[in-house]
Amino acid sequence: MTPSQSPADRVRPLLRVRQVREFASTPVDPEALDAIADAARWSGSSRNGQPWRFVVIRDPDTLRAIHEAGMPQTRSLATARAAVAIVLPSEPGSGISHGYDEGRAAERMLIAASLLGLGAGIAWVRSEARPAVASLLGLPDGRFVRTVIAIGHLTEASRRPKSAPGEARLPREDTVFEERWRG
Repeated sequence: MTPSQSPADRVRPLLRVRQVREFASTPVDPEALDAIADAARWSGSSRNGQPWRFVVIRDPDTLRAIHEAGMPQTRSLATARAAVAIVLPSEPGSGISHGYDEGRAAERMLIAASLLGLGAGIAWVRSEARPAVASLLGLPDGRFVRTVIAIGHLTEASRRPKSAPGEARLPREDTVFEERWRG
């Protein structure tokens, strides 16, 4: 980035971060996975509680087992070459703050993967699949996974835009208001 770039040009990389659900068979560099996990680890959290822990998954059998346990929400793990599971504590009354912290870490990982030239997507683990995923990952009692970030190299199909130009988001005038709600 150069100082002469406009603010819109400077944030453009964020606008290009996409949800990816199909990956090429090329392995992911372990250093890239470490960088993605560190980006998540450095995410902010409520009161700096850092409730999450991260399990980096490289084993294809584990990835496919989680994929099978949580279908259809885990379909991206069928072709992912790696993943990072966000592990949270089961603490009554902390669901909202932990969910918020989890979302921040997930988004950071999507952005980090994109900055590294990789694709990433959120795989959601439904409550009925969580015991199977906990077992696959060897989680202790009182911990669960709701979000797994699938990671890999993009395929040609996943590089193509899903929407026509100008159709991916609602118009700005319908979503961003100055000072007061306009509806």
